[in-house]
Amino acid sequence: MRPLRFVALGDSLTEGVGDPVGNGWRGWAALLAAGLAPEPVRFTNLAVSGAQTRDVLETQLPAGLALRPDLVSLVVGVNDTLRRTFDIRAAAARLDTVYGAFAGQGAVLLTACLPDPGAVLGLPGALARPLARRQRAVNTVVHALSERHGACDGTWIHDRVMWSADRLHPGERGHRQLALRCHALLARAGLATGAAPSPEPESPAPTRAAGLWWLATAGTGWVARRCTDLLPQLLRLAADELRHDARGTSARLDLRAAHAASAALAALSVGEWTDAA
Repeated sequence: MRPLRFVALGDSLTEGVGDPVGNGWRGWAALLAAGLAPEPVRFTNLAVSGAQTRDVLETQLPAGLALRPDLVSLVVGVNDTLRRTFDIRAAAARLDTVYGAFAGQGAVLLTACLPDPGAVLGLPGALARPLARRQRAVNTVVHALSERHGACDGTWIHDRVMWSADRLHPGERGHRQLALRCHALLARAGLATGAAPSPEPESPAPTRAAGLWWLATAGTGWVARRCTDLLPQLLRLAADELRHDARGTSARLDLRAAHAASAALAALSVGEWTDAA
């Protein structure tokens, strides 16, 4: 019998950023792989820091299909929400194609909804709320596509204690908790038969000083890179947010975002019907 093949797709969250081991990253997917079966699992991590749904579709999908995996994890979408080019309809279509391609090969799909990046970063409300709406739209799509393609749909880590010094990625404890949650999800479905990962970290949690140091060094560069793309649009969204707050019409923005997610899913259904006809 050939070993179980597990391929992980996505961005820095799955690449393992925040859980350093040696000169690289480990992360939740590698921790999960070690507990999927009593015998060794053939694990390949194709996730890349900064990846968007387009990168998964165009680069990671072909590489993943060539490996003919038994289990595929896909956690992506935050980087889409942090770009001025964010388009929930395009993101939904890409994710649907990726899920469908692996499901067509008979692979088991594992995914997870993601936390609101504005809240994680501690942004002011007028800046955080537009990002929250985008992430809710992505999560709505992920839930719907999970049902359509039979994916195991987990949840990400929201507790700030679980996050690394950069406040953008889970720390080791967070990665371990996510691996445990996914292991339990797969075990209930009879798909994980090995020992569950340990919840106890091997390294100390990052200190507040480490977080301040990251913000003053690497964090400055991260913000500067986002400013060239996201910030001008985000400021316009924040101004719109404040106008609606003043008028008492903020609910319209929520409804608009929810309608966009519903329309994105409806467009997929119409596309499938047209192809079938």
